[in-house]
Amino acid sequence: MSNEKSPFIVEGKLADNERLKAQSNNLRGTIANDLQDDLTGGFTADNFQLIRFHGMYQQDDRDIRAERMKQKLEPLHNVMLRARLPGGIITPTQWQEIDRFADEHTLYGSIRLTTRQTFQFHGVLKPNIKLMHQTLNKVGIDSIATAGDVNRNVLCTSNPVESKLHLEAYEWAKKISEHLLPRTRAYAEIWLDGEKIESTEDTVEPILGDNYLPRKFKTTVVIPPQNDVDVHANDLNFVAIAEQGKLVGFNVLVGGGLAMTHGDTSTYPRKADDFGFISVNDTLAIAEAVVSTQRDWGNRVNRKNAKTKYTLERVGVDNFKAEVEKRAGVTFAPSREYSFTTRGDRFGWVEGIDGKFHLTVYIENGRIIDKPGKPLKTGCLEIAKIHKGDFRLTANQNLIIAGVAPDNKDKIEALAREHKLIEDNVTSQRLDSMACVSLPTCPLAMAEAERYLPEAIERMESLLKKHGIGSQSIIFRITGCPNGCGRSMLSEVGLVGKGPGKYNLHIGGDREGTRIPRMYRENISEDEIFAELDTLIERWANERENNESFGDYVIRADIIKPVVNSASDFYD
Repeated sequence: MSNEKSPFIVEGKLADNERLKAQSNNLRGTIANDLQDDLTGGFTADNFQLIRFHGMYQQDDRDIRAERMKQKLEPLHNVMLRARLPGGIITPTQWQEIDRFADEHTLYGSIRLTTRQTFQFHGVLKPNIKLMHQTLNKVGIDSIATAGDVNRNVLCTSNPVESKLHLEAYEWAKKISEHLLPRTRAYAEIWLDGEKIESTEDTVEPILGDNYLPRKFKTTVVIPPQNDVDVHANDLNFVAIAEQGKLVGFNVLVGGGLAMTHGDTSTYPRKADDFGFISVNDTLAIAEAVVSTQRDWGNRVNRKNAKTKYTLERVGVDNFKAEVEKRAGVTFAPSREYSFTTRGDRFGWVEGIDGKFHLTVYIENGRIIDKPGKPLKTGCLEIAKIHKGDFRLTANQNLIIAGVAPDNKDKIEALAREHKLIEDNVTSQRLDSMACVSLPTCPLAMAEAERYLPEAIERMESLLKKHGIGSQSIIFRITGCPNGCGRSMLSEVGLVGKGPGKYNLHIGGDREGTRIPRMYRENISEDEIFAELDTLIERWANERENNESFGDYVIRADIIKPVVNSASDFYD
């Protein structure tokens, strides 16, 4: 961290996480000792937080927590691991190894595709944690910096229609990810039995600093007109600008984020600001400068206000931008013109310009597991055994079987249909709905999300049919708490968990993901939510103009005011 004292640094007693990071010996802590402790299935003291920097969260099965307490047993501690996959690309060989580990060494046997364009293992017990990391390492995957106060998995537009442009963008996603990684060897030492090096090589983090970042940091590379990564949910976004199909540079958007805290009006979702255009060659310098400015100016006193979005509001966008230019030695040019027209995944077959085909399949909630009559996990495995291309995970929890040669297309489709990865009766509403994991594994969950979503979609579909617009859809998302993993704060209808069976109802976002929805009703039951939506959808069906979306309608009809500047009017 820079020694120069800035007027933009927040003074005061540092949050305890700052002590934890400072005393962690570059993220080592005493994690290795905890692994040897078989008296508990969990991690103790600071290590509970430190394992996040290694891509893991300690969890337990909340469905059985009370019963275990009765039996005088500790909660069934286990970890969730989130892999690092810049751009979400994975090979068939890697997939087969992931499938095997999920089968043999997790409590739930599933592979979970996430909104961070990667996969998660849920339910890994302590004796299997080291094996998990070594299994992934064997096939070239790690989980470094997918959680904690660092730059996390870098997203990239995943629909590979313009394959040359996509390849360039993907390469930049990989470069950004590698450039911003922690330099400490703690991950290799603890999980891969890496040799300890007696030197000061990793005692200084050149980009992240001695105490890493004030809070989590998210980065994307996006190719318009697809906003499939939801740029306004992220701290730093590189919007690809192409000329004659070739990448020439990026518009840089900074300061997006969706998390908030119930009852704390100093927290709010926020859209990212457009700083301007840079050439391709300045990409890493700008990425580093944005991260280091947030590192030095971010709020280390109050973690609830520690993210980049709050730093921009506090110091001013122009001051933050000027500091980034100074550190990078780059001046932003005026933004190049672009627009987002959609953000969903393109389902079914698409032919790329290289003559190969890409099949996008819908995975409800991103949960890949075999269920009666729907053996999705077996289907993915069987495809991985014969597929010569790769898999691409999307930021909408779906799966692309990419790079399929014409002579293999029929075989892939037959396997996908046989295992219900392709179903012709999936509605538009189902494709436009999403939820976070929530209960029973997430410790922050206040209400159901993933497990409730199928029922909620059915109720939404019933209302659309009831009012004669069954072919229409609404961008609909559920999060079990206000932390935003399901990106409800960029939906047309968003539910944010408040308690068991209770949610805040937000409406008024747009289909392109460029407007934050406002709270319409607070802390209401599921039945109350759909009673409200019944009335609103009826009005939309009768009063909409042309192809007007639900989110646009409720604003035009003055049912809800648009959120213009969330820092000042989100709670208005």
